[in-house]
Amino acid sequence: MLIINDLTLRMAGRLLLDHASLTLPAGTKAGLVGRNGTGKTTLFKAITGDFPSETGSISLPKNTRIGQVAQEAPGTEEPLIEIVLKADVERQALLEEEKTATDPHRIAEIHTRLADIDAHSAESRAATILAGLGFDDAAQKRPASSFSGGWRMRVALAAVLFSEPDLLLLDEPTNYLDLEGTLWLENYVSKYPHTVLLISHDRDLLNRAVNSIVHLDQKKLTFWRGGYDQFERQLTEQRELQEKSRVKQEAQRKHMESFVERFRAKASKARQAQSRLKALEKLKPIAAVVNDTVRPFSFPEPVKTVASPIVALNGVNVGYTEGNPVLKKMTLRIDACL
Repeated sequence: MLIINDLTLRMAGRLLLDHASLTLPAGTKAGLVGRNGTGKTTLFKAITGDFPSETGSISLPKNTRIGQVAQEAPGTEEPLIEIVLKADVERQALLEEEKTATDPHRIAEIHTRLADIDAHSAESRAATILAGLGFDDAAQKRPASSFSGGWRMRVALAAVLFSEPDLLLLDEPTNYLDLEGTLWLENYVSKYPHTVLLISHDRDLLNRAVNSIVHLDQKKLTFWRGGYDQFERQLTEQRELQEKSRVKQEAQRKHMESFVERFRAKASKARQAQSRLKALEKLKPIAAVVNDTVRPFSFPEPVKTVASPIVALNGVNVGYTEGNPVLKKMTLRIDACL
């Protein structure tokens, strides 16, 4: 269970979360949504302990393993399958210890633990994940350095999925995936055995892969059950009800203020006026609904007319290491838009 209590986060003087609280039950698959720049990624950093909070706390059960995609894609000469297998740190450590262990009792413990974590099926599981993300058998045996940055990020995603952390944090995981990879990930996340919190703008992913939504809005966190479409309907209904209540309260307030103004000096009505005045003081204002607006922008026209072509490539090889091109004999032309 993830418990966020009275959390305040501030980035470069800008308030992102203001005494926000949230309880995420174990096993929940939740989508974290909110407008860009509201602090979703910063919240992830706070959960992993990489960003300090101004107030409040983030609590997880003892020994909870948190996993997220590495920011730097692997680019070594190791085969993809080996990179993914090494992501299971405990399995890797046990296998290394097994090579040098001499105590029969300790060797027995190692074998028991390897059986407990299903180590014998590790290669099969790693291969299945890589295949789901678009790597066939031959590609899985190739070194990571032979792939482009986007494909390496898929390897990084495969590694964290294989490690199967207790709390899986995914920040826009479909950015580097094609349709097939995205559909595979939707299914994988929906069946993931532990807790998932993911940031995404992919409506389909937020409808199919998760069973709840965490909304970051007005510097607060709100938990909603169901997928994104259900959340959107519920939020719209709540805001409509809130606005109706606010309008009704405002009318009530004006009526009471009018009564007090008219009769507070009249002896026969003074007691009633005083009672209304006290009621006014106790009336807690209902906040007006704040609708996020999208502000359009446009790029200015160039001062000088740009001659075509703006970019021209002819027979170009592109790669990350010399002599190992990813794209060969590429021809490309981009003309100015008139």
